[in-house]
Amino acid sequence: MSTQKFKTNIKCGGCISTVTPVLDKTPGIYKWEVDTNNPDKILTIEGDATSEAVIKAVQGAGFTATELKD
Repeated sequence: MSTQKFKTNIKCGGCISTVTPVLDKTPGIYKWEVDTNNPDKILTIEGDATSEAVIKAVQGAGFTATELKD
């Protein structure tokens, strides 16, 4: 299991409510959270989902996500 971080435009509780069902049903995502206090609105994913799957899921909920590399 790995941890991945993504810059998003998920900026409020309503946005999180919209993306929750999508991320919760995405295979390979075991835990996730969005830091809405961070200016980059960082989505942290724990699991074995590919970055492409995470980005596709977020886009499917109507938001953007860009993987952050260490």
